[in-house]
Amino acid sequence: MGRWHLPTPPLPAQLADQVGPADPEWFPRELAVAAAPTWWAWRFVLDRLSWVPLAFGRLQLTGKVPAELLDGPLLLAVNHIGDFDPFLVGVALHRAGVQPRFLVKSGLMDVPVLGALLERCGCIRVERGTDLAGHAVRVTEVALAAGAHVVAYPEGRIGLTGDGWPERGRTGMARMALAAGIPVIPVSQWGAHEVVQYGLGRGKVSSLLTALWRRPALRVRIGPPVDFTDLRPGRLGDANRARTRIDAALTRGLAPLRAGEPTDRIAHGDLTRPTTARAAFPGGVVPPEIP
Repeated sequence: MGRWHLPTPPLPAQLADQVGPADPEWFPRELAVAAAPTWWAWRFVLDRLSWVPLAFGRLQLTGKVPAELLDGPLLLAVNHIGDFDPFLVGVALHRAGVQPRFLVKSGLMDVPVLGALLERCGCIRVERGTDLAGHAVRVTEVALAAGAHVVAYPEGRIGLTGDGWPERGRTGMARMALAAGIPVIPVSQWGAHEVVQYGLGRGKVSSLLTALWRRPALRVRIGPPVDFTDLRPGRLGDANRARTRIDAALTRGLAPLRAGEPTDRIAHGDLTRPTTARAAFPGGVVPPEIP
């Protein structure tokens, strides 16, 4: 018996030939949702329930998405600092006029009920390190062709740098942006790591509950589109150059959000958080000229 899922829109005829017998059962559903307008229930959550995450902190939103870009497809690159930041980013982007669709790791998409809701809301499953990893790209391409606003973490995981600056991103978003000519909007954020601790266990719940009266500052900055005008899809080295520019934009955007805090470490102590990675730009120092 297959896992329960919500009814989805019919798969458009022009997409039917993208589904083969070896594809997983969820793939045609994700394609159908990606091609369809945003689900009314997801719009309702964004419109009516966005106050819920803000019970755990104080949102400080700066910057905006250019109005002329909101009616078309967007890729929004976000630095990943904790389990709470998808809620924060979703609320902040909705306030900025974005209808966010998130790339989500397969483990969450496999959770009963929750996974079905995420799928129907337009979230895109990412099967890391498997033969199915390319399916996320195919679904994202369909969503972008339909004008979606797709949110992704270039780092591919919660960042584990000792200084808190973003890790070096992967090239997937850069390649997609160059191939399709889609604008990439950098979204830097800081403070969500103070709401929920990194490690599992009871400490995760207790940190969330104490955030109700700690009310940490939740800072989000939307930067200008990353400039790729001199880059070309498929040209040797350009995907890496685009990835580096995304990393640089996220780091530059994060700097004012961390004003007054150390640049060589995370001020908020979380002993459950490993520090096993290196930042793309250690200490938040981005050279004036990057490739």
